[in-house]
Amino acid sequence: MSFDFSNKIALVTGSGRGIGKITAMHLARLGADVVINYLRKKTAAEETAHEIEALGRRVLLVRADLSDPDDIDLLFKEVESAFGGLDILVNNAASGYARTVMDQKVKGWDWTMNINARAALFTSQKAVPLMQKRGGGAIVNVSSIGSARTLPDYVVIGASKSALEAITRYCAVEFSQYNIVVNAVSPGIIDTDALNYFSLGRDVMVQGAVARTPAGRIVVAQDVANCVAFLCSPDACMIRGQVIVIDGGYLIAVT
Repeated sequence: MSFDFSNKIALVTGSGRGIGKITAMHLARLGADVVINYLRKKTAAEETAHEIEALGRRVLLVRADLSDPDDIDLLFKEVESAFGGLDILVNNAASGYARTVMDQKVKGWDWTMNINARAALFTSQKAVPLMQKRGGGAIVNVSSIGSARTLPDYVVIGASKSALEAITRYCAVEFSQYNIVVNAVSPGIIDTDALNYFSLGRDVMVQGAVARTPAGRIVVAQDVANCVAFLCSPDACMIRGQVIVIDGGYLIAVT
């Protein structure tokens, strides 16, 4: 399924690499101009921006620490200055301390919650007036299956993703009056560098996920990007406040 996002402006947070990059590239291929947000990996973000420019799309590259409310303000001021409005917001930026319950610390809790949940609340808040200028829009938050299920070393990340899903529902209700559709996607295990931080190890986690996934493979970033694009399209206008699980049947399989 393909959608036409010509003349649309999309902001994807944490889009220099990984799921964010693939999502930003997919939206650009569908016609959108894109705002790339990054924090640390400047070179990767610049490469993503160049790839989008090569597609003939306009690109704005903004470094912003989404744990800092002042940086969120700066990000949206730059978006407004460059494009005048916004049609799509994908809250993809994420971080977290992969530790057991007993090893967690207050600093890790605060950092993880601020990046994964609080930032999504306030980026969504800032997006509303820019989307109103365009007659409405769509917001998609990137959650995780660890929001509702327990995963090793995932306690604060899982808690932050649960909060993110609650924020999704509240925004979906309040923002409907502005013709803004809000949903979330919840991917299963994806083979990224993030898996290196978990005690089970990347290879063990990937092999275990493949073995119990009915689809015969684990999720890839493009699967997520495809679903995000659908949720941002007019075809999904009556889907609101939902968390769409993308896991190839992983969670429903009996093992």
